[in-house]
Amino acid sequence: MKREAPGRMVLSTEALEVGLSPRAQRASASRGREREEVPCTLRTPYQRDRDRVVHSKAFRRLKHKTQVFIAPEGDHYRTRLTHTLEVSGISRTVARALRLNEDLTEAVALGHDLGHTPFGHAGEDALDAVLQSLGYPGFRHNEQSLRVVEVLENEGWGLNLTWEVRDGILGHTGGHLPGTLEGRVVRICDRVAYINHDIDDALRAGLIVESDLPAEAVALLGATGSERIDALVHDMVDASDAAGDIVQSPGVAHAMEELRAFLFERVYPRSVEVSGVQTIRDLVAALFNHFLAHPEKLAGFESATGAAAEPDRLVRAVTDYVAGMTDRYAQRVYFEAFVPRSWAR
Repeated sequence: MKREAPGRMVLSTEALEVGLSPRAQRASASRGREREEVPCTLRTPYQRDRDRVVHSKAFRRLKHKTQVFIAPEGDHYRTRLTHTLEVSGISRTVARALRLNEDLTEAVALGHDLGHTPFGHAGEDALDAVLQSLGYPGFRHNEQSLRVVEVLENEGWGLNLTWEVRDGILGHTGGHLPGTLEGRVVRICDRVAYINHDIDDALRAGLIVESDLPAEAVALLGATGSERIDALVHDMVDASDAAGDIVQSPGVAHAMEELRAFLFERVYPRSVEVSGVQTIRDLVAALFNHFLAHPEKLAGFESATGAAAEPDRLVRAVTDYVAGMTDRYAQRVYFEAFVPRSWAR
């Protein structure tokens, strides 16, 4: 700790990370940013990354993106934003117990779903199908989340986050395992959060009753969401501390996977029945093809027009635009594009 100017205290990164485990990722050992920056005198690079994510436009849009139930009337159903906050809270608890870098963990958790589509996983599947029908590899929200922070935010400059945060965002799901223990904490805690809060929302909606849940998993983990989260967190901390990696004990991991499989079999298909899976697919496909045919209607007219001569660039621009929409904005744009307006003088 030193003084840079009269009355102004300057804290070193090392001073801010005293007490971390030898296994923790220290900001002083970060692989850095793509563009060098002047260090902050009060915050570590990971604290700055966390703040940049929270102040991003993509983060604010999460409040109007579906978690499970599309545009629910009830005030207590989760959104993509509340899911993100729950992942962050659970992840920070695990990181603190293991003396890992809590700032890095929080930054990854808050940024992990920035690239999610409107209409939840149904919207992601719909966009993936559209892209594959055009001969492209498809769509994965973790890859889009990385693109948001690297390219799309800040008028095309991205957020210039550290390598460790970007790596954790990409690796929160899919085949890429994060290179830091903090990123691996978020990877498991993402599932811990959505499995339990999606069960809670499904119970509230009347899609299931408690007796429908897998009995063995409930017996091992607990009868309520809070009991299950507590059991999963304690198991992760104990197993990870012993293993020197972020793991779960085999029995607990199996029980959690049973609950996850139950959600995909019994809850998620029914949660979109009212809105209609095919309706969501038709809406996403219609919007995508509409903007392919009319690139001048994309936000950022000049860049969209320039991309029109290059099909790959145009498809990329349309993907970014549709994926970034909130549920209600997608519905509004669809209405404006495809529903005739009444005549009025």
